[in-house]
Amino acid sequence: MGPANEEDGAGILGQVNEPTPRETVRIPSEIWILTGAALVIAVGYGLVAPVLPSYARSFDVGVMGATIIVSAFAFFRLAFAPVGGVLLERLGERPVYISGLLVVAVSSLASGLAQTYWQLLIFRGLGGVGSVMFTISAMALVVRLAPPGIRGRVSSVWGASFLIGSMVGPLLGGLVAGWGMRVPFFAYAALLVVAALVVGIALSGARLRPTPTKGSQEVMSLSEAWSNPAYRAAIVSSAANGWANMGVRNAIIPLLAAAVLDRTWTAGLVLAAGAVGTAAMLPVTARLADRIGRRPLLLVGQLVAGVSLALMGLVLVGELSTPVALGVLMLLSFVGGAGGGLVGPALQAAVGDIIGSERNGGRVLSTYQMAADGGVILGPILIGAVADRCGFPLALALSGAVALVGVPVWWRAPETLREEAMGHR
Repeated sequence: MGPANEEDGAGILGQVNEPTPRETVRIPSEIWILTGAALVIAVGYGLVAPVLPSYARSFDVGVMGATIIVSAFAFFRLAFAPVGGVLLERLGERPVYISGLLVVAVSSLASGLAQTYWQLLIFRGLGGVGSVMFTISAMALVVRLAPPGIRGRVSSVWGASFLIGSMVGPLLGGLVAGWGMRVPFFAYAALLVVAALVVGIALSGARLRPTPTKGSQEVMSLSEAWSNPAYRAAIVSSAANGWANMGVRNAIIPLLAAAVLDRTWTAGLVLAAGAVGTAAMLPVTARLADRIGRRPLLLVGQLVAGVSLALMGLVLVGELSTPVALGVLMLLSFVGGAGGGLVGPALQAAVGDIIGSERNGGRVLSTYQMAADGGVILGPILIGAVADRCGFPLALALSGAVALVGVPVWWRAPETLREEAMGHR
């Protein structure tokens, strides 16, 4: 891989003075703008998530029909990711980001106006196209704007915005749905338009480098990235993380919680415990990722997340009282969430290190995102089938094993944090 120009944050924004190793590098204002937009987007998505299955079933379809509506969004994200990477390389980050937000806004508005199940399926699925556009372009902007020495801190702040939004959104969504199941879709569309306007205006000035055009910025090819063992490790970990921490954890764990105690509120408690674990670990990741490197956090985080997930099914094997079983399940969810809080930001920072601040890595980022989306789609389906046939203990043990596949891969992969970046913290 050719050497990337690892400028600090001031150099990226056009200033000539570089910080000395003793100076503290601040997170650029543009990153805060993108983080605020990410928070708004996550809140909007959370508005829709709780009502979408019930809204789908209002068109006289069964449970499978409702789950297909949910999966359509992720499927379109996966299918369009390669095209999104090409658009990113040709048009630049900001135009693709804003266009993606507006595509999802139109999709959400149309979904709220849908009159048939098939209309809802098409409109909701097309939203996945816009979603992958703004996701990979936002990642590219963060990679380009984050000073190399604080990439871990920036990734943690970025992750925190989505986490907070995903916790607040469903709470607001339950309230907004009281006015009708279509209302959250309209509210989501409005929030996306606001986010697009804020980013479009705030990042249009001279503070941001000119949008790269074809031939004006070096493009990192996918083959070049793939030749780096750290990128191959990141792809494996991205797929495993999508499978276990984003797919199985959100789809199967609530069913396990309901099996422990036949109450729907137990699922919320268990998932909330995982979110608290992630939130508690993000500040730790922010401090350590830029000091000791990405690789140690990835090794520990994947090990913790995998083992905790594998042990969850055992609450149905031991003769535990219901309150004790629920407590153990919440504890394991908390620990697994903490592991995820180590993995997510460190993984994104590692990919940013590989691409570098001065190169356009559209296809590199889209492939990384495809790996995660593929895990999110396949994990719940395959593990759900195992749970139906063999029970939760075996299904979760297999999911834990999948979460651990990144450990031996990263054990052999090199550290991506460079010594010169460690001096600019």
